[in-house]
Amino acid sequence: MSETTTTAEAPALIERRGHVMVITLNRPRARNAVNAEMCVRVGDALEEAENDADIRVVVLTGAGDKAFCAGADLKALARGESVIPEGREKWGLAGYVSHAISKPTIAAVNGPALGGGTELVLASDLAVAADTATFGLPEVTRGLIAGAGGAFRLANALPRTVAMELLLTGDPITARQALEFHLINRVVPAESVLDTALELAERIAANAPLAVQAHKRIALQQNADGSRPAEVTGWAMTDGELPAIAHSQDAQEGPRAFAEKRAPIWQGK
Repeated sequence: MSETTTTAEAPALIERRGHVMVITLNRPRARNAVNAEMCVRVGDALEEAENDADIRVVVLTGAGDKAFCAGADLKALARGESVIPEGREKWGLAGYVSHAISKPTIAAVNGPALGGGTELVLASDLAVAADTATFGLPEVTRGLIAGAGGAFRLANALPRTVAMELLLTGDPITARQALEFHLINRVVPAESVLDTALELAERIAANAPLAVQAHKRIALQQNADGSRPAEVTGWAMTDGELPAIAHSQDAQEGPRAFAEKRAPIWQGK
């Protein structure tokens, strides 16, 4: 029997199912967009999983059937609110994208995962997707950049020409295409996503936990403290590019044009 440790109104629900922790992004009316409270709850849950020897695998999924995650909450940003609270910056979007833990993580992608949603998938070790899921980094169509690790992780996960086309056009791909590109591990009917992810998690959890964790560290070149030297340059370049892009006129025009349902007029400044 699973043990629910949060209330249904929380922006992220945390459950324990045997040796598996299930984290559910729980803002279905907002397409599970990330706000500050979600960032705290997910980040704290990952810390709990990391420090609890009884938890061997973490599964991340979304509530409802409209989306896995729509990325950062643009309405919160428009109000001047930060979606990553002060003091939690090192964990990144949703308290997840740069929050490396030793336990394997699986994304159970229950619907569209564009922008930040794709970045959550790229931050996971494995992914199971609904046949209704889509993936992509459409930031360039809004005058923005994929600042939560997406730009360099997508290029590392896919053949260079494929990654470049997706990054430069902003076009999405289907779950089947993502499977063909080996971006994800499984495609299943939407109603089977979580069960399939849990079956995979339980298969992993049945193995010797220290050996599993060692394999993860070796494969990802991840140090015992969670740092990943191979990603240092990617994060540094992302952080270096973000300020200029975020304060550009194009970055203001993109969301405005989207809200006004018109084509953006780019100024290149």
